[in-house]
Amino acid sequence: MSIEPTAEPIDLFHAWFAEARESETNDANAMALASVGADGMPSIRMVLLKGADADGFVFYTNFESRKGTELLAHPQAALCFHWKSLRRQVRVEGAIETVTDAEADAYFASRARGSQIGAWASQQSRPMAGKAELLKRVGVFTARFAVGKVERPPHWSGFRLVPRGFEFWKDGQFRLHDRLVYRREGEDWRTEALYP
Repeated sequence: MSIEPTAEPIDLFHAWFAEARESETNDANAMALASVGADGMPSIRMVLLKGADADGFVFYTNFESRKGTELLAHPQAALCFHWKSLRRQVRVEGAIETVTDAEADAYFASRARGSQIGAWASQQSRPMAGKAELLKRVGVFTARFAVGKVERPPHWSGFRLVPRGFEFWKDGQFRLHDRLVYRREGEDWRTEALYP
């Protein structure tokens, strides 16, 4: 059966995502995030989706990490969701913007205290002498925030990918897959089917 388009691609995404949350064993919100480094080379890693609406797809990270510095320097990226249990995939491409401080503060406050301490302790993507070095930093920040709430680090926030294009892919027998593309044209979305 072909993929039935919706007027807005985010509606189709939400329908598929709801099914994925029911069928995926772990982390239906896991997505591959591709960014571009200063040398022009792409880099990719898995991150967790923390929000998706008509404005875009939100995830959080250390802005001093490799992905953080790449996205700040070259604010374009691509995402890929792969739900093996459903034999479906969604790709999203677009511009990157930072979330507001209020959004970042609210999400940071919702995290487990240990994860909040970890955001202070980890010098993400930088060389580390050994695990003992990280554990020592965890101890330092655990003592620093022994009482009261853990404030969000200034280097920790979120990004929103604002979609310019989507591709919905559904597995088909004999590799005759269904592919449906949405492309932004002004305020509207144009759809077309692609050969597998």
